[in-house]
Amino acid sequence: MTSSDLVEASLTRIEQTSGAINAMVTICPERAMTSAREADAQSLLAGLPIGIKDLTPVAGVRSTFGTPGLSEHIPTASDPLVLRLEARGAVVMGKTNTPEMGAGANTFNPIFGATRNPWDTRLNAGGSSGGAAAGLAAGEVWLSQGSDLGGSLRTPASFCGIVGLRPSPGVAGGGHPVLNMGTMPVDGPMARDVADCALFLDAMAGFDPIWPVSTPAPADSYLAQTLRDPGRVRIAYSPDLNGLAPVTGEMAQVLEAALARVQGGAVSVDEVQPKLPDIEAAFRVHRAMDMWTMYRHTPERIRSQYKPTLRQNIEEGRELTVDQIGDAQIARGRAYDVMRALLSDFDVLACPVTGIAPLPVEVEYPTEVAGEPCKDYLDWLRFAFLATLCGLPALSLPVGFTPAGLPVGMQLIGRPRGEGRLLQVARVLEERLGVGARPIDPVIR
Repeated sequence: MTSSDLVEASLTRIEQTSGAINAMVTICPERAMTSAREADAQSLLAGLPIGIKDLTPVAGVRSTFGTPGLSEHIPTASDPLVLRLEARGAVVMGKTNTPEMGAGANTFNPIFGATRNPWDTRLNAGGSSGGAAAGLAAGEVWLSQGSDLGGSLRTPASFCGIVGLRPSPGVAGGGHPVLNMGTMPVDGPMARDVADCALFLDAMAGFDPIWPVSTPAPADSYLAQTLRDPGRVRIAYSPDLNGLAPVTGEMAQVLEAALARVQGGAVSVDEVQPKLPDIEAAFRVHRAMDMWTMYRHTPERIRSQYKPTLRQNIEEGRELTVDQIGDAQIARGRAYDVMRALLSDFDVLACPVTGIAPLPVEVEYPTEVAGEPCKDYLDWLRFAFLATLCGLPALSLPVGFTPAGLPVGMQLIGRPRGEGRLLQVARVLEERLGVGARPIDPVIR
């Protein structure tokens, strides 16, 4: 089977499923077929069709960032990560849907509308990489690029039953082009199983001076490390990160049942409650500061059309005090020290990705979780804050289903620069659980 055959299969599947899930919102078939004909069968990805999130420019392809002021924007140059992926054999099929400017964990915007969850199209697919996750679950592409700051890779991976990896800063290219020295936003791979996720990370990895924080690829590929016998595996499990965030009973039951199934032999699980004071406040300060820094010079014709929650984020960054920023820096360092000590005794820290299952697609964010009110649209994403603040790799692994048949992911947080070991552990759990991620037909109810 040639790359051109794969492109044809991808286009057919996108046509079959787009009406139900609205995941791949801009398609570039002619560009993809040209790339397929030129693809090197010996390259790393060998002509595999992929999706690119609509926050990442692709030359000659409409790239809107989900915001009205850029609704007809067609970049003349691709993001460096896209160039790298194409050089390593990827064929870009098009752009996957995202909330406006990536702000939000429910994927909808005024240009393309909402992306729906393939497991139940009445529900949302998470965000901000919701289009990527939904398209993967439905088999529209083989791999999909996502990005993550506040769980934007991990939440949709959990909601849609696929694997999403937030790597350490600098491992998979750069972050935002304006904030290229930043370590909060990162790009990362999404796939239907752990081995494919590792392969895609290999295609993203490697040093390039265009990215100030980029690091060299490992001597042994991530895929080779993933497939290696892991030996003894030690898992620390924190049901709520020491009270950081609430969890519904059904989510807790799925995670605990999964850990009970994987435990035994070379795999041990111990409950822990790491002391992580002030990480919510620290995350909010760093995120607000980044939002203000990234978007403060955006032309008014674009910014004036932003949705209210996005404008609120930017305003919060403008109002930060020096004392708040200083306290957040100190809290971030202390959280890293706690995690470094914890992960010297364990291979990974397991915890929820979110405390709830997907909500109706019309609901932007929950007003409460397990009876605890949410003060804003970030509040229910607190489980995502730790790995982002500490610069640690974190992966969402499908581990089971709710009573309603919705997928649930478990978050696995790895050691500093420990992507290889994290993927290795995730694959062992994937094998023991047997929760496959084969493409599904969207469930329309």
